[in-house]
Amino acid sequence: MTDHAKPTRASADDPIVRIVDDDPSMRRALTNLFQSVGLGVEAFGSAAEVMDAKPPAVPSCLVLDIRLPGSSGLDLQADLAKANIHTPIIFITGHGDIPMTVRAMKSGAVDFLTKPVRDQDMLDAVQAAIERDRKRRDEEKSVSGVRSRFESLSARQRDILSLVTAGLMNKQVAAELGLAEITVKIYRGQIMRKMGAKSLADLVRMTEALGIPRTKGHLQT
Repeated sequence: MTDHAKPTRASADDPIVRIVDDDPSMRRALTNLFQSVGLGVEAFGSAAEVMDAKPPAVPSCLVLDIRLPGSSGLDLQADLAKANIHTPIIFITGHGDIPMTVRAMKSGAVDFLTKPVRDQDMLDAVQAAIERDRKRRDEEKSVSGVRSRFESLSARQRDILSLVTAGLMNKQVAAELGLAEITVKIYRGQIMRKMGAKSLADLVRMTEALGIPRTKGHLQT
């Protein structure tokens, strides 16, 4: 039995720190520390409990003991990555060694702290991790909006977008697709409006964010 419970927060939008440690006294100490600065807290005693729980919908991070019953903290880090869950991780351990640290950091950990951890060091690490997660969520939200606008384009508009962002002039796009130049201009205006782009540079940034290849010629029509 663990002390895992719904987080206590002043606001539903407050960040959450998820503690994963098999030591109840450590979970309590960290819970008190994080709640003292207004952070929400969820506490778990094993990696399996984390995988069974729903990830927070707000900026969050994991404070994760590297040695746990069953799956280790490093195993959990790998399992979360496979599940496409990208919560920033701060590892804590009383038995740290260099290979563990290197493996954890190469796999994307924000920090690796050795017990006993100074309160301020922990809070600094958590703040950095939450800011990283907040930035990631903002970027994902922005990309999601761009993708939605891109999906509203017709197949022809997508072809023209690909050629325009590859650097082709309207006359070249027209020749490539067998269209009149004025038709390309009309399509291009429609694309700009639908995508919410103010300039060609905006369109290029959007296609890069979506990973859309820019094609210079020989599209199927």
